[in-house]
Amino acid sequence: MWWLVLALLCPWLGEGMVRIPLRKGRSMGEVMREKEVPEGFLKDLKGDPGRKYQLSNAVAYEPLTNYLDSFYFGEISIGTPPQKFLVLFDTGSANLWVPSSYCQTPACGNHARFNPSLSSTFSGIGVTCTLSYGFGDLSVVLGYDTVTIQNIVIRNQEFGLSLDEPSRPFYYQDFDGILGMAYPGAGIGGFNTLMQNMLQQSQLTKPIFSFYYSRYGGEVILGGVDPQLYSGEVIWAPVVQELYWKIGIEEFSIGPSATGWCSQGCHGIVDTGTFLLTIPGQFMSAFLQELGAEESDYGFVVDCSDVPSMPTLYFAISGAQLPLPPSVYVLNIDGVCTVGVESTYVASSSGQPLWILGNLFLRQYYSIFDVANNRVGFALSA
Repeated sequence: MWWLVLALLCPWLGEGMVRIPLRKGRSMGEVMREKEVPEGFLKDLKGDPGRKYQLSNAVAYEPLTNYLDSFYFGEISIGTPPQKFLVLFDTGSANLWVPSSYCQTPACGNHARFNPSLSSTFSGIGVTCTLSYGFGDLSVVLGYDTVTIQNIVIRNQEFGLSLDEPSRPFYYQDFDGILGMAYPGAGIGGFNTLMQNMLQQSQLTKPIFSFYYSRYGGEVILGGVDPQLYSGEVIWAPVVQELYWKIGIEEFSIGPSATGWCSQGCHGIVDTGTFLLTIPGQFMSAFLQELGAEESDYGFVVDCSDVPSMPTLYFAISGAQLPLPPSVYVLNIDGVCTVGVESTYVASSSGQPLWILGNLFLRQYYSIFDVANNRVGFALSA
């Protein structure tokens, strides 16, 4: 319980800041070894992670390929008395939803379900929405209730109660629902996001939150930062579009050599709901060739003995070079070493090549999301 020790050592965090311990979930490979997963499961789900950020008329399109590796989740509760759920704290979406007793699919039955009839503070809205996925739809009905996160209590929070969930991949995942932390424009129109309500109801002293990830777990801190979880200077990058936490990337280098891929500018979305590092599709072939990686059923495989001599990757952000060593971007699972990347062919809304800086990148860098100043900060994780 290392996070409990940290909390006891840091009482100076003060009121209005809450730290939520995050558990690292199992990878899909681990799940597949423990459960009978249908043949071709992963192949059927393969999609473009960048489509998550393409808004439809109703709700954001959110492909779930992002959640097939490892992920980090924490506990919240909804209702009176509280009903507990494990949720993914996701900076790449803006809505809160959990499974509900309205849903009778196997995916819902395998997880905690919210029962509105057991909550004295629940009120229905009567609005139904659909989250569209590449392999099916997730339907939710909207309601209001009290949401509790540690000692933070948010009253009359809008959230989605699932009506129907696809078994692939929800049935096989350890978390129950998703808590979106992107800008309100990425959410369902006409309703406040959780972050908006926390601020309006004076539940946070500062409009800021931060994430710390390790290979084994992590924390999300609402209302502040913990300097003990990082070292060195914080590099601040302004948000270029107040929809997702999208920042500018000035250059990308493989080892000492600049690629020139961002000579006309690139954008990167800092997304805690994505595990891998996502590369613009037009650069993927050249990237894998530079690293000597070969595609296989396991992913982009490299010889494990070559990992120490592989090049460090560098992202130029706000004039600073942020390195990502091979010990971070290469995953070793049961002796099989793969480069932790995937590709997207979706460009940024203004045309720039789009990168997604997921958990793999954020393990290396403590990340700070400054709502008031519309900027993201990075500092080397402790």
